[in-house]
This record gives sequence, structure tokens and C-alpha cells, in this order.
Amino acid sequence: MQNILILGGTFEARQLAARLAGRPQCCVTLSLAGRTAAPTHHPVPVRIGGFGGADGLAAYLRDRRIDRLIDATHPYAAVISANAARAATAAGVPLLALRRPAWQPAAGDCWTEVADAMEAVSALGPTPRRVFIALGRKQLAPFAAAPQHHYLIRSVDPVDPPLSVPRAKYVLGRGPFAEAADRDLLAAWHIDVIVAKNSGGAATFGKIAAARALGLPVILLRRPPLPPVAGVETIEAAFAWLDHGVALSTERGV
Repeated sequence: MQNILILGGTFEARQLAARLAGRPQCCVTLSLAGRTAAPTHHPVPVRIGGFGGADGLAAYLRDRRIDRLIDATHPYAAVISANAARAATAAGVPLLALRRPAWQPAAGDCWTEVADAMEAVSALGPTPRRVFIALGRKQLAPFAAAPQHHYLIRSVDPVDPPLSVPRAKYVLGRGPFAEAADRDLLAAWHIDVIVAKNSGGAATFGKIAAARALGLPVILLRRPPLPPVAGVETIEAAFAWLDHGVALSTERGV
């Protein structure tokens, strides 16, 4: 019997947990940060909330006799990933990062990469534009410094309090998002620029593909550096690690 803790919050974490749920030799717990008010249903026990930093997570790993730790958090959850690396080392628990690869530009893409939301605001420029924002609620505050733009903001949960600008609309949604639906959304709102994270994967690629089809520019936040731990890009590779202890290369961050 393997006790497995998955640090989740991503589509891949849900898929991995669902597939492991059918394995009688695995006892799986999925940990969620609790930032989403109504998380989706999972077929394994779910733990909600933080651990109290790296020390708290290390104590949890020891107390619960966790055999394997899988970090399947969002590529931008740098603090959680750093805590996972420190905790795994302290507790002596093997750690694997399940990390989807970043999107790469293709013909027809017009991307501007920026360090953070504040730099994204600067990249929008002073001229009023119609902006589609898909960043998450915690990255919205800097856009209040650019009230000249019209904003369409998509998030899983309602933005409360709303962004303090005169022209902002909100749409709720949880991926995956189809390209056709996102293309219709962008066209209906007459969007002329998108601000997003380079999340990677297929679940939220619809807006990137739609921007390419419509000839829209995209401002992308760069991924933060991540700790150098063993990592894979697919669920199948994660299973190989769980089943056979396959030697893996070490991530150097993206």
C-alpha cells in the first residue's frame, strides 16, 4: 500500500487522482489550497487549506506516513512548489513535479512576454483598449492603475470586490475552454488584446488559439522559476514513477 499525497488545483491533478482512485494498492489524498469557493468533485479524499509552510507540510508527510508526494499545482504556484521541495527533503519523501509544458509561439501568434501583472498594465499602453483578462483574481489589482481600458475578466469565482475601474465586465467559467467558444466570446465583446498566463496544457489553450485565429495580440506573464526537482510532463510518466521508480531528469524551473 502506497500513501500518496497530491498537491492539486489543476486539471492534471484531477485526472491523476481519478485514475489512482481505482487502484486498491494506493491510498490517495488530494490537497487543495482552498482558493476556489466551489471545487469540483473528486473521487479521492480531499484536504482543503494550507499546511503552514514547508515545516508544516514536512510534519504532515511524517505524521501521515506519506510514501510519495506529487506536486501537480499550477505552474505559477511557485511558493507552494518551493515549500513542497523543502518539505520533501526534510521528511525524506520522494517528490515528483507533474508540470505541463509551456505554450510555444507558432505562426500567426503575436505575443508580448512580461514579468508580472504590473508590467502587463504598462504593455497595454495609454490608448484605451478592450482587454480580456484571464489571470485569476489575485492578479487584478494592478489594472486599477489603467482605468482608461474596457475590461472583460474571466474567473472561476466572482471577483469581490470588483476591480475599481469604470468599465469592467465579468464572466465566470471553469476550464476546459473550447477554441470556438472563446473565439465567439472575444468577437462578441470586440476584444483587441488578451492578458493571460502561459499556463500550458489544453484546458485553457482555447483563448490562445482563438487569438491566433482572430489576429489578436496576447500579453503573457512569464512563468516563475521553480525548484530543481524531478519532473514529468504527462500523467503516464507520473504512473511510471509511481510504479517503477523510473529515474527522472531534474527540473531547473521554467
